[in-house]
Amino acid sequence: MSDGIEEFRSRILERKPLRLRGGGSKDFYGGPLQGEMLDTRGYSGIVGYEPTELVITARAGTPLAELESALATRRQVLACEPPHFGAATVGGVVAAGLSGPRRATAGSLRDYVLGVKLMDGEGRELNFGGQVMKNVAGFDVSRLIAGSLGTLGLILEVSLKVFPLPVAEATLRFELPQDRALDAMNRWAGQPVPLAATCWQDDVLTLRLCGAQAAITAACENLGGERIAEPDATSFWAALREQTTAFFAGDAPLWRLSLPSVTPPLDLPGSQLIEWGGAQRWLRGAGDVASLRETAAKAGGHATLFRGGDKNGGVFSPLPPALMEVHRRLKQSFDPYGVFNPGRLYPEL
Repeated sequence: MSDGIEEFRSRILERKPLRLRGGGSKDFYGGPLQGEMLDTRGYSGIVGYEPTELVITARAGTPLAELESALATRRQVLACEPPHFGAATVGGVVAAGLSGPRRATAGSLRDYVLGVKLMDGEGRELNFGGQVMKNVAGFDVSRLIAGSLGTLGLILEVSLKVFPLPVAEATLRFELPQDRALDAMNRWAGQPVPLAATCWQDDVLTLRLCGAQAAITAACENLGGERIAEPDATSFWAALREQTTAFFAGDAPLWRLSLPSVTPPLDLPGSQLIEWGGAQRWLRGAGDVASLRETAAKAGGHATLFRGGDKNGGVFSPLPPALMEVHRRLKQSFDPYGVFNPGRLYPEL
């Protein structure tokens, strides 16, 4: 694999803009794609897996499916459920920083990044973090890479924390309007209920429970609702994770609103789907971008143009000047020649 490293280095040292790409499953996400493509898929493989230590290390081009298959043999998982959206690679998963239905209770993908090996704009191999939680101290660069969309450097290897597969699961459904569903999700979040994921759409609240069998049984008895058969439940949560449900189909702009979970129902144009106990709200349809972002900001959150639509208004909410200056300095430190994914995160970067 040293040949692959040297090829990456030679391309980077040409100092021409590069579009870092694994499986291309997140090409839709972020700003316009620019630069010559640098394909990471040839640099793949699991380089270390310690089931008893709950950590796995893989090269950037490793298919996410391959990593999850290795974990499954030891009944372990990535608890944050990062979506595939196709042929996802480990490097792309970390660069995108996206998490699935269990994010609100299990944590984000960033929380599971223990260490990263990175190649910067000078062609240097840099190591951050490690393979155990106690190595994470100070300014945690390894987690900073998660969600940076490849703008700070080329991810070479990643060490991820893994979790045991839940002993038992159950999925319940309730017919509730949005206001009552939001109230229920927030109320249950403050109770000893083994919540794992939530989804509300069209006056139906779907609740996923994970944990010990006794806890699942007790929760089902206390909460009521309609219990969904296991095969149907598995299909439902997988489709939500991969956005293959009817709600996500079509070409209409897809907005993601990140809000405090207690935010009341918002009067917004288009259809909505709510996850993460009310903290993630998906909106389909073209609305006024400025008005939408103002509404999200007033609620204490922000709005992202996740897929489709006109990106000229910016994909991510504009940052305050002071915070943008921090981003610029980080970009200058890691990528002084502007090689990596120019404009993918913000036009200024």
